[in-house]
Amino acid sequence: MNARVVVFDIGGVLIDWNPAYLYRKLLPDEASVEQFLSEICTPAWNEQFDAGMPFADGIAALAKSHPERADLIEAYWHRWHEMLGGEVPGTSRILERLKSAGVQMHAISNWSAETFPRARELFPFLDAFDILVVSGRERLVKPDSAIFELFLQRAGVAAGDCIFIDDNLANIAAAASLGFKTEHFDTADALERRLTAMGLLPENERTNGSEWTSMSLQSVEPSLRRR
Repeated sequence: MNARVVVFDIGGVLIDWNPAYLYRKLLPDEASVEQFLSEICTPAWNEQFDAGMPFADGIAALAKSHPERADLIEAYWHRWHEMLGGEVPGTSRILERLKSAGVQMHAISNWSAETFPRARELFPFLDAFDILVVSGRERLVKPDSAIFELFLQRAGVAAGDCIFIDDNLANIAAAASLGFKTEHFDTADALERRLTAMGLLPENERTNGSEWTSMSLQSVEPSLRRR
């Protein structure tokens, strides 16, 4: 049976997010950026925010452990928007085409409950989803099967009716084990071909541009800068 529901990841599929974009401005060279992000503000530390930890708590604890790096650690919150590289090319246009075709669209994202509202201000296409499960709100994170099961309950759909799109192979494996059809995201072109082959997108159209307009990340509103 073909999928009739499309479920997106957000970071790495729709939005380009990378802490290195910020720390390349704050540290002298790539080696120091890599060291800082692998030893201090690590992926595991960031995942705590995705799981619901308040930024104030996580930053205070880490700054106490590394007082000589406190300013850099605090920038993780105060300058969070500078970690955003913009839209992943082509994918918001795919969202627009799916919406025009009447396809159900949902999202399951590992994202902090505190920073997600800021992302919504910058990326209007995030309002396109019918059901949007944000890990920081639920205190459940991918690849835990519980977050997928929560989504299925809320959306009222079966896993076999859905194609789940993510750039993380562990998340893809978790979804597949529950019966989701899956697409390991690489490029918008490859995704477009898969969705067209599944009959979810009409043929003979290309993702030239999106009507959704994201705020320029080079001129973010001052109100976003120190939330």
